[in-house]
Amino acid sequence: MANHRFSSVSEEEPCCNISKKTQICLCVFFGLLIAVIIAVPVGILMWRPPPKQWKGEGTTAHLYEILLGRCYTYTQIVRPELGHKDCQKIGKAFTKAFLMKDPCSSTEQDYQLLMELTDEAVPCDKTLFWSKSSELAHDYTRVRRDMFTLEDTLLGYMADGLKWCGDPGSSEMNYHSCPDWREDCSNNPFSVFWNTVSKRFAEDACGVVHVVLNGSISNTFDERSTFGRVEVFNLHPEKVNRLEAWVMHDIGSVHSDSCSSSSVNDLKQILKRRNITFSCQNNYGPIRLLQCVKNPGDSSC
Repeated sequence: MANHRFSSVSEEEPCCNISKKTQICLCVFFGLLIAVIIAVPVGILMWRPPPKQWKGEGTTAHLYEILLGRCYTYTQIVRPELGHKDCQKIGKAFTKAFLMKDPCSSTEQDYQLLMELTDEAVPCDKTLFWSKSSELAHDYTRVRRDMFTLEDTLLGYMADGLKWCGDPGSSEMNYHSCPDWREDCSNNPFSVFWNTVSKRFAEDACGVVHVVLNGSISNTFDERSTFGRVEVFNLHPEKVNRLEAWVMHDIGSVHSDSCSSSSVNDLKQILKRRNITFSCQNNYGPIRLLQCVKNPGDSSC
């Protein structure tokens, strides 16, 4: 052991012979490798599949802004007695009801908060339903401002003519397509909303209520319509003592149905079983006058 000598390593001699260029390349390589290791799982977490293509129209452009604007217009100008309503909360509750949710699994409960925030009393004897006669009914309430269709209430006014839906994988609205109630699913946000607000509108009705029916079609009272499925069956007999139907015929058209038709009689029987009195008029005078204003030269006017 005494004869063995250990030679010292020169401090200036490198432990491994790697060129400066190679060192730079290795640094770049390992930097990229680390970036990929971090980016791949983050990308997987952030990636969302594209929204499903539905058969119906997509969400109305600028939906939230339209809802907010209509809310302020209604509560500050149309019905200033509702000026205490919080339109910011109402707008957020509306979109919260369908965003980040399966658009084919909407429920009445989704709209519960919205319903509470927009509670509104319609005076007795002033409720006007309609079925396949939207234009005539709304022409009438524009003149008779004390009468209310659903679209003359706050929620109906805000949502009238709009479309909306979301997607479970996104916090954004789906502007490309929304479920069609016939071809995709009936439990979509749009259909569930209108069924929910129609139910409340009927439940709140009192006194004598009215409905405008279209007598120019063969099935004047359609049990599959919102009026036939939802509203008729949510009238409370202890609050509503009579429903009066106005069967209207288009100016110049053939009178397909009248108060004596079988479909109108079906409505009468449903109401009878629910202990609600029924009455009916063909071509109710005030609404007929509105029709004639648009058709002054017709012989029937």
